[in-house]
Order: sequence, then C-alpha cells, then structure tokens
Amino acid sequence: MAESYEKAGVNLEAGYEVVRRIKQHVASTARTGSMGNIGSFGGMFDLSTLGIREPVLVSGTDGVGTKLKIAFAMDKHDTIGIDAVAMCVNDVLAQGAEPLIFLDYVALGHNIPAKVEAIVAGVAEGCRQAGCALVGGETAEMPGMYGDGEYDIAGYTTGVVEKAKLIDGSKVAVGDVLVGIASSGVHSNGFSLVRKIVADAGLNYSDPIPEFGGRKLGEVLLTPTRIYVKQVLDVIRHCDVHGVAHITGGGFDENIPRVLHEGQGLSIQEGSWEILPVFRMLEKWGGIPHREMFNIFNMGIGMVLVLDDKEAPEAIRILESHGERATVIGHVTNKPGVEIR
Repeated sequence: MAESYEKAGVNLEAGYEVVRRIKQHVASTARTGSMGNIGSFGGMFDLSTLGIREPVLVSGTDGVGTKLKIAFAMDKHDTIGIDAVAMCVNDVLAQGAEPLIFLDYVALGHNIPAKVEAIVAGVAEGCRQAGCALVGGETAEMPGMYGDGEYDIAGYTTGVVEKAKLIDGSKVAVGDVLVGIASSGVHSNGFSLVRKIVADAGLNYSDPIPEFGGRKLGEVLLTPTRIYVKQVLDVIRHCDVHGVAHITGGGFDENIPRVLHEGQGLSIQEGSWEILPVFRMLEKWGGIPHREMFNIFNMGIGMVLVLDDKEAPEAIRILESHGERATVIGHVTNKPGVEIR
C-alpha cells in the first residue's frame, strides 16, 4: 500500500476497487469490433469488421457542465453518465455517423468507489442506448482541485459513416421541412441559468413541484439527455436526410442554422410540438422573455432532421416506431434568420 501517497490524499486501493467495480458495466457495452479489456493503456476497435468501403471517422467530445451541481445537491449520480454519453454521440450522429467507441474521464477530489461506480454505470447505460462500446477511460483523484463530494466528467466518442452517406448539409434546400424529435427535458445545456433561476426564486431542489406531478425539482432537472442514435440511424437508412441538428447550448437560433447554406433561414411554427412544463416554469420563475427561451433551451425539441417534405411522413413513422414523439415543426426559407411564429 502506498502510504505516502495516501497521506497526500490519493488512495490507490480505492482506485483499484473502482476498476473491480466497473468491469461488469464496461463489459455490458461490448459490440462488434470492440477489442481488448479494461486496464489496457489504449482502447481498440477493429474497423474491418464493419464492411464499410470508404469509412469516415467522426469524433466528438463534451461534458455535462453545471448540471453536475444539481447532481451534487441531490446526491444522485447514476444518470449523469448518460448525459456525458448523449452529448457526444448525438453530436457525431448529426453527420450521419454511428458511434463506435466511447471513453470517459472522471476527475474528483476524493475517490469514493461506490460513487464512481454509479457514475460509470450511467456511462455504460448511455453506451448501451447508443450501441457503442466503452473501451476505456480515466478516473483521476486530485485532492485540493474539487470541493468535498464534487467531481467533473467528460467524454469522447468516435463514430463512422460511409463517405458517400456523410450528412454535411450540402443537400439542404429551400422548402425542406424540419422534423423535430421531442427532448426528455432540459438535457445538459443552460444549467448556469437554471441554477440562477432556482436560487433567485428561493426554490430548493428537494421541493416537490405541483406542475411536475409532485416530483422533486432536482429529479426533474436531472432527467437524462435523450440519446437519439439508433432511431435516427434507422431514419437515415430509409430516408434521404439532408441535415441533422442536435439542439444544445444556443437553442434553436444557434444550432439549426448550422446545417443551412448562406442566404437560407428557418420558419418554425410554435404549437406544432409540446413545450414541456419544465420550460414553462423556468420562463415564469426567471421572468425570461418568451422568444429568448428559444435562444437558450431546447424547448422540448432535442434533435431536428431536415428533409424533403415528401420524406417527412416516413421519417416520422420510423421515429414513432421507436417510441419517439416527432412532428414537422417548420421549414427552410430563403430569408436568413430564425423566425418563430
């Protein structure tokens, strides 16, 4: 036992216990092409098993942001890993890529094996939902860097797409429709504002909220980010999808235009989907102008597919067969900017 290191605040034995605890969770994410076992210095994947002629690798990395503060307040850590996976895999999905591998990085001031296991169990659940393999990661114990009970988590994914099927927005045309797929809640963006709204309103995360069916506010806010991988890939296989936008920080105004050409814009019809109660309450509690909400939050739409209007019914049918709520929420125009009617 490294007693000198433990006196400095780093418990190597706890690190070894974490590895023992998470092996089963990592193993549950195995998929065709994944190689090696946890404990190797690098994660491996065999691309030759996929039968792709011209593979293009698409990579993404992200974290969960200050949503972690709510996890700390609620002492609930089993879903935050799903958020970390979702933020990465939904991004590479926007290029039409299938996520293959995921790696996580957890940094904390003091290693509590049960807590780390809960975090990684969430990561594994996210990987299973996305169909990618958890091939490695790092747990870094850094005394003095984080407050008592606090940690940070980040993730990285690599996906693959056939070069000829890469979705880059080049096909997007005026008149294309926007098929919006429902979000599960706030997802993992805008939480610095959420936390300020809660504090300014004198609310507590443990408060039961009548508008949420009596559920605790913190539980509602910790609802995991929706992972759209399998269902959207199914749409891509059967429909000609021109563009995909993951609605993250910056809401509608910043994310959907990323798939447009110069001179194009968007007309979105409010009322064509359900704005979730959590957004109504945040707007009310924070006194936020209604239009501004669309420039901050996902407002109930987590992902948008852009395609020809003739393809929309089939895309919606496929999404609904996967249990998603999807609807046409607008269309592409020849007027730059985002109009919400």
